[in-house]
Amino acid sequence: MKIRNAEALAITPARRDVLAIAEAGLAAVDTAAVVRGALRREGDKLSVGENIAIDLASAGRVIFVAVGKCAADSAPIVEEVLGDRLSGGVVIDVKSCAPSAHLKTFRGTHPLPSDDNLAAAEAVVGVLRDLTERDIVLFVVSGGGSTLLFLPENRANREESAIFKELTARGAAIQEMNTVRKHLSLARGGWLARYAYPARVISLVFSDVPGNELGTIASAPTVRDETTVADAAEILRRFGILERRSIEQCGLIETPKEECYFERVANLIIVSNERALEAMKRKAGALGYRSEIKDAKLSMDAIEAAQMINDDISAATPGTVFLWGGEMTVRVGGNGRGGRNLTLAAAGLGRIEKDEEILSLASDGRDHGPFAGALCDTITKEAAVRAGLQPEAAVAASDTYPFFESVGQYVMTGDTGSNVSDLIIALKYKS
Repeated sequence: MKIRNAEALAITPARRDVLAIAEAGLAAVDTAAVVRGALRREGDKLSVGENIAIDLASAGRVIFVAVGKCAADSAPIVEEVLGDRLSGGVVIDVKSCAPSAHLKTFRGTHPLPSDDNLAAAEAVVGVLRDLTERDIVLFVVSGGGSTLLFLPENRANREESAIFKELTARGAAIQEMNTVRKHLSLARGGWLARYAYPARVISLVFSDVPGNELGTIASAPTVRDETTVADAAEILRRFGILERRSIEQCGLIETPKEECYFERVANLIIVSNERALEAMKRKAGALGYRSEIKDAKLSMDAIEAAQMINDDISAATPGTVFLWGGEMTVRVGGNGRGGRNLTLAAAGLGRIEKDEEILSLASDGRDHGPFAGALCDTITKEAAVRAGLQPEAAVAASDTYPFFESVGQYVMTGDTGSNVSDLIIALKYKS
């Protein structure tokens, strides 16, 4: 079971159903299972995805690089498949990686970069140096990779953390955030493909971005970047950041544009939130509900999303499940703690009715803190009343983590090892 406190939460039939549906979604995007499905070896033949076949007998070195929240869970599977053909590589995750005889492993920080991330990014660049046309580089790229691939042109530059905090506080979309970040590091925005040139590069991509935009996921380390320094500067200007920090201070740099670096690069999205949503839809149907995927590309303010979901589930007939996937934003209104999913759950409490459930969770297991998300229902509402807490105040102060810590009804998974965006379930019990 991915949800560790499911038994404690499942105190009503409606809760049991919504938690079972969430569990099905998380199981469907399990990193180990996804990588096993995408990478197969028979003797010297390596199959990647549906259409790529590699003759390992004629290949040179085989290098593996994994970056992001799925890196640590993917590495043992890749090592197992490649076996004695694995020449070396680097794994960077936000959690500890299992020791490896073939791979250098790093634990980086997230969501803000650090010297640990810098050392890890330099190790990645180092392992990609001096490759030949016969060499193969297999990447696993997943959410969280942007922060982990911290490699400013000027190693003394520490502007990125301040810029990230300001963009987050102002509710910047992930596309805007990563456009800027691509131009703050020599390891994002196609740079890893440039370092690997002229080797053959295959990237297995775990999408955590609404719409599965390859140019945004993990700030696109192996994808030719279509944005420019001017685009990044305009975003900083629009959010008022250049008024306080000059472009030189921000350290913006151009990404490689030459086509030759990307001619032998294949970027394959092997999992996204659609896989989780389809699995949740099937589970809801098996439980006797009429289910509908409302949107796999949800990208809006978390409070506005709560209002929309309240409207939809209120108007639904009993026995209905609605599903959403995507990445919401939060306009920070105070100095509190809590992420998008906790905000949505708290914001929905004011209008939630009997037999209605809203469960919102981060698929990676951390919603800007140790809770993956929370349950929004009348049980949570009544618990808040007993505790003398007002969800509206917590939302206004961007302090939803302490609210759910006191009230309970939070969803605890720990680091799931998966990352395919936020997943939201709205259920009207089939009584």
